[in-house]
Amino acid sequence: MPSPFGVPDHVKTCLKFSQRLPRSYGKMSSDFETYEQDFGTITAEVTNKIGKIPKLSGEEKTQLVLNVDKQLEEVRELLEQMDLEVREIPIQSRAMYNSRLKSYKQEVEKLEKDFKRSRIAYSDEVRNELLGDDAISSESQRAHLLDNTERLERSSRRLEAGYQIAVETEQVGQEILANLHTDREKIQRARERLRETDANLGKSSRILTGMLRRIIQNRILVFVLGGIILLTIILAIYLNLRSH
Repeated sequence: MPSPFGVPDHVKTCLKFSQRLPRSYGKMSSDFETYEQDFGTITAEVTNKIGKIPKLSGEEKTQLVLNVDKQLEEVRELLEQMDLEVREIPIQSRAMYNSRLKSYKQEVEKLEKDFKRSRIAYSDEVRNELLGDDAISSESQRAHLLDNTERLERSSRRLEAGYQIAVETEQVGQEILANLHTDREKIQRARERLRETDANLGKSSRILTGMLRRIIQNRILVFVLGGIILLTIILAIYLNLRSH
């Protein structure tokens, strides 16, 4: 029976993504690239060890299983760190990193699936040595365990999908709140400009009213002076005619 634990494509995927990673986002992209390189190194080691587990037994197998379990925990922590870095990347470039992170999560899910299988799997040589005539019964139990493992993995994927939706919803909510805050500031600035404009219009109105009042006063004064001059001329003519 061929071993189901061949080397997956995730190591090549990590290297390819690392080569294509843009350098224009400063420290964030640099940190993300570092996590990618660590991810590729650890998952390559895990893949190699998973392939060895079915060929071992006893204490040696137990120690290797514990070692792989510890490295898988490190891989999950790396995914969490990459997820945090992606949230800090500008929105216009975030989709590419989200796609990349999703691919890594799928690779980890496959590794965990292979790891669970390897823990209950044995090579033909080890199986015959340990079980002898009970090999058929062991295969039945193994199939039953694999079926239960598949069910647990499906439940885990559903939980992961729900978590991803919650994270995306939170991001959308944060973006909406940021936009609302920006709009609020714009409205406040517009109100301040309207108040300033209203104050300037009131001042201009008072100035125009004062100018109009002075114009009217000047016209009345001109009419009065003109009347006085006219009356003086008429009086002078009358007195002149009377004296003759």
